Amino acid sequence: MRLVIVTGLSGAGKSTALKMLEDARYFCVDNLPIPLVSKFVSLMAGMQGEDVQNAAIGIDARSGRSLRELEQVLDQLSESGYEFEILFLDAEDRVLVKRYKESRRSHPLSMYGRVDEGIRQEREKMHFLKERADYIIDTTHLLARELKKEVNRIFVDNGKFGNMVISVLSFGFKYGIPDDADLVFDVRFLPNPYYIDELRPHTGMDDDVYGYVMDSPAAGEFADKLTDMIRFLIPNYVKEGKTSLVIAIGCTGGRHRSVTQTSHTVLMF
Repeated sequence: MRLVIVTGLSGAGKSTALKMLEDARYFCVDNLPIPLVSKFVSLMAGMQGEDVQNAAIGIDARSGRSLRELEQVLDQLSESGYEFEILFLDAEDRVLVKRYKESRRSHPLSMYGRVDEGIRQEREKMHFLKERADYIIDTTHLLARELKKEVNRIFVDNGKFGNMVISVLSFGFKYGIPDDADLVFDVRFLPNPYYIDELRPHTGMDDDVYGYVMDSPAAGEFADKLTDMIRFLIPNYVKEGKTSLVIAIGCTGGRHRSVTQTSHTVLMF
């Protein structure tokens, strides 16, 4: 039997992940009281080979004070020979706040206070679980279908887990630098298709603009150096626990040069 403990921050996608595991024929229980976790695991182990093959337990901040007991329960399960995996769902604070505002639900730890204060308290309470997690999925930039693909790859297809979501985007400096950008690159030094009448209406997604920009020796050299640097940075970021990386490439208007370089960078990976 494969046993998965699904946990993480409220609003990061725990309930969604549980539903996905349920669709994959896992026996799922959400918000199980901590004192019953050991009994549930032993019961599921006794049913192995019958109707239930795999199981998942959803645990979050709603467990309240008994959450403190979970670490001891997990140690006891390990000592008793039970194998389990921990999936931790996380997201950036600003995204969690936005999701709560859109859902019009109150955070379980905020009571009548601010959502961001509830998130802060929850991060403190859940920190020990994140440290013990086998898999950490940052859903900040993930769509539901992308989360499903990742969950299926790990827990259904037994695929290799990639603990980083990388987003490459283009932008125009005249509109401002994206707030969530981790790395920002300025490609306004490249030849500008805007000054070519027949190219101006097109974008970097069009072959004529793409060819015009990439025909510049500087464009090719920049792309090679950028690719080399990103490949160096990714494993080092992963070692430090970073789970998402947003690379922003900008030009003046965000239509020609930046789009071309963004497209080229995506193809390189």
